[in-house]
Amino acid sequence: MKISYLLLVTALFVNNVLQAQKKIDVTEYGAIPNSFSDATSAVRKAIEAARNETSSVINFPEGRYDFWPDQAEEHVYYISNTSTEKEYPSKKQRAGLYLKGMKNITIEGNNATFIFHGKMISWILDNCENIRIQNVKIDYERPGMSELTIVEATSQYVIGNVHPDAKFDIIDNTLAWYGEKWVSKNFHAILVDTVKGINVYSSWIPFRNSKAQIIAPLKVKFTGDFSKFKGKSGDILTVRDTYRDYVGALVYESKDIVLDHVYMHYMQGLGIVSQFSENLHYDHVYVEPAMHSGRVMASSADGMHFSGCKGEVIVDNCRFKGMHDDPINVHGTHLKVVEVVSTTALKLRFMHGQSYGFMAFHEGDTIGFVQPATLQVFNEGIIKKASLVSEREMLVELDKPVSKAVQVGTFLENITATPTVTIRNSRFERTNTRGILVTTRKKVIIENNAFIGIGMHAILIENDALGWFESGPVQDVTIENNLFENCAYNSYPGNYIIQISPQNSAFLPNYWVHKNIKIENNHFKVYDYPVLSVKSTDGLLFNNNKIVRTNFMKSGDKRAEIQLIGAKNVTVRNNDFGGADAVIEIEKMSKKDVKTDLKEIKSIN
Repeated sequence: MKISYLLLVTALFVNNVLQAQKKIDVTEYGAIPNSFSDATSAVRKAIEAARNETSSVINFPEGRYDFWPDQAEEHVYYISNTSTEKEYPSKKQRAGLYLKGMKNITIEGNNATFIFHGKMISWILDNCENIRIQNVKIDYERPGMSELTIVEATSQYVIGNVHPDAKFDIIDNTLAWYGEKWVSKNFHAILVDTVKGINVYSSWIPFRNSKAQIIAPLKVKFTGDFSKFKGKSGDILTVRDTYRDYVGALVYESKDIVLDHVYMHYMQGLGIVSQFSENLHYDHVYVEPAMHSGRVMASSADGMHFSGCKGEVIVDNCRFKGMHDDPINVHGTHLKVVEVVSTTALKLRFMHGQSYGFMAFHEGDTIGFVQPATLQVFNEGIIKKASLVSEREMLVELDKPVSKAVQVGTFLENITATPTVTIRNSRFERTNTRGILVTTRKKVIIENNAFIGIGMHAILIENDALGWFESGPVQDVTIENNLFENCAYNSYPGNYIIQISPQNSAFLPNYWVHKNIKIENNHFKVYDYPVLSVKSTDGLLFNNNKIVRTNFMKSGDKRAEIQLIGAKNVTVRNNDFGGADAVIEIEKMSKKDVKTDLKEIKSIN
């Protein structure tokens, strides 16, 4: 009886919630599926109709919807890790779906396909709350990536088939890639070995310098010096512009956002960027080419990029296949003190060329003061007031006088803008870079994932105030029950599957950048020797992992399986190296810092 009563109450509650949601059908506002007409204006009207509703569903009947930038609103957004002032100074963005200051909305795709034209962001959620996007496929009429399948390759010429989605022309004997109101000018090329399923670095230079000739429909012969080109018949050369002027999607200063069964078949620029947002649950998001499309690439850069987020970030049951950069990157941003204005006021500067112009700090945020060489967080404070004084500089006022140790050259980290991160039940494959990058001091769980043929480190944990300026330290990381198969082939000789490498140039006595990292019950299938590299970490457990050798590629010279640099409280036990005598190599530390059942610890101090 109690169970039946509970089920009845639950059913009534769900029914009341559904009834409370206003259904807004985009076809009632002029959007016509499968018409190939521009749905942008009609969809904008449907979104506006939801603005004054308590809760609503914006419904797209199944079919194809086309979006052109001509009718899209234009807004300025400074997006982390995208473009410099020189590369893209205006920062103007157009989006097919634009939601600003809206709440309690479900965008129901019903398995519809959204096709975008030209340079557009698929959606922007700006200062929104409780938004759900589900059951939708995202693609581009002309993806920003061009693909050329190698038919024949010699030192004097290459013959290739151009993918039908890639627009091109021969101008003055040179092949030019173009799209809808855009043309590629700055080339980055990755060669895809479709047999091994790997991406390796290549170059468009020999093609650009050659004589191009169309010899059949979509078939081009390039005559020139190809003596250094490593492609072979069946490989696919993928080419993109290096400028990240647009992103795939943007979630900006929003909270409680859910993506559910969202297929990102292609994304311009940086992928799905979530910036200064809170509580993000991305479930069954598939960043991969559409089935039967014949394409091998789904994003010209990252899959998901989280910058300055907080609350919970959950990535569950997702797939990432075919990217020119990292499937997942989670980080904050270090800003440099360029002037101590007063005892409580500091002028800060964004240091990396591609990250600037956004509010990195807000009133009430807890911040850490960071020494850049050691990455030591030597003090904390609370922001009383923050403002942008230019694209590159911020002025912050603290609630209390700062320490005299805070000087020009000190960096600030936003401690409040750090999320807990859970990445589970997901598959990562066919990218030339890393699988997951994560730097957050909150709890991190990476479990039950498969990393297949990742070009560099499958998992990379850094933190730096010298290069990318991506903060900060990790303090509680669990990596368990994952499969790592034939990764890090682009990182030789330091081709560690997992690398913990904070970019501190100096070490302090009794200070370690990272803490409490557990790597347990994982299965490593490796073609080479290196497995794990750890630097400046206090508290590392590498336990009950299985490591087997494969014949995937030729291994390099014998090297230590585990590298430890300036680490403490390290335990390496109960691991199965397939009967081999694995070696631990240590530097800037003592053998007393390691507890292990392995026979050899090699010190290079």
